[in-house]
Amino acid sequence: MGIAADSSLGAQRVTVRLRVHTRFYVTLSALMVGMVVVGFWPSYFGPMVRGNIERPAIIQIHGLIFVGWMALLIAQVVLAARGRIQLHRKVGRYGVAYGWLVVAMGLVVGPAASVIHVRAGEWPHDRGAGFLLTTFGDMVLFGACFAAAVAYRHRPEIHKRLMIAATTALLFAAVGRMSFIGSPPLAGLVWLSPLLIGMVHDKVTRGRVHPVYIITTIGFLIIGTRVLFEQSEAWLRIGRPILDALL
Repeated sequence: MGIAADSSLGAQRVTVRLRVHTRFYVTLSALMVGMVVVGFWPSYFGPMVRGNIERPAIIQIHGLIFVGWMALLIAQVVLAARGRIQLHRKVGRYGVAYGWLVVAMGLVVGPAASVIHVRAGEWPHDRGAGFLLTTFGDMVLFGACFAAAVAYRHRPEIHKRLMIAATTALLFAAVGRMSFIGSPPLAGLVWLSPLLIGMVHDKVTRGRVHPVYIITTIGFLIIGTRVLFEQSEAWLRIGRPILDALL
């Protein structure tokens, strides 16, 4: 009788932990969607709601693909949370192709944005050349985390954390548009907040932080420093001829 009761109580505890775990990832994904909406509201979502958005076609397509990625993330997290694992994996097969589409579009639209702003006289030449470093860095971070997530798709504990990291990489542009933050160090904390929140959740629920969060956070911090060198002469020697070839 006692053994059966202990077994039942243990099963209930496991069920509760799983529910908390799955709800956490749904909430964290929703937080990242909120960050995207807040960051891009003045330049994209707000004008879209008012019906007066004017952007080149390449920027419009990029925006739609980016929104599609966030929608895919939410859908996949919800499917996993509801135990629809087979459907989650089926959608994931298309998600792999979509992820590489995000990378390809990022590599195209970053240089395109520099060209558009420089031609319009909105940016000086060197700002456009320096901006290439930022966009390439975003795609390096996203591409590396996404490729690892695909490789570890059969190991859920690693896979889902890598997907959070990959999406966090894309939040760099959204946070960079949050002018109300002001302080660059604070902006960095906001950008990395999904990973930091994941670490806290791991520590509370598992007693230790998963290595994925530690490795990706260190990598993000290192590559994130690229903004400090965006206008350095060393990088501009590379960025200028690339931009000149595109103008």
